[in-house]
Formats: sequence, C-alpha cells, structure tokens
Amino acid sequence: MFLIGLGALLVLCGVLYMIRTAIWRGPLSGDSSRPVRDTLEPPTRSMRFLGISTNWPGILLMAIGAVLLLSGASF
Repeated sequence: MFLIGLGALLVLCGVLYMIRTAIWRGPLSGDSSRPVRDTLEPPTRSMRFLGISTNWPGILLMAIGAVLLLSGASF
C-alpha cells in the first residue's frame, strides 16, 4: 500500500514539474521591447519546450513512480 501511494505521488510530482516547466519557461508575449501584436504567442516559441532536455527530472520522477506502482501492484 505504501509503494502504491508513493508511486502515485511521484507520478503526480513529475507531471506537475513538467507543467511548471512549460508554463514558467518565459513570458507569453515574447520580448517586452517589441510592440504588442494581435496575439500573445511569440513568433519563436516552438514545441522544443516539450523536449527531453528540459523535462528530464519530471520524466525521471514519473518513471520511478511507475516502477513503484507496478511493484506495489504485484504484491
């Protein structure tokens, strides 16, 4: 029971870490010295913020949590 709870907590922490990384990566409006356009999305923002290099701690937490969930479920 303890392994399942700890595994679920680690998976949740990993997801929250990845969400925090994506949200707090930078301002949505881009550089503040440029004039504001019709959109809040900067022109240079890409899907790179979802990559492994920025999210490896969250992925590691979720992987450890998944292992604990599987090992707790096997007992």
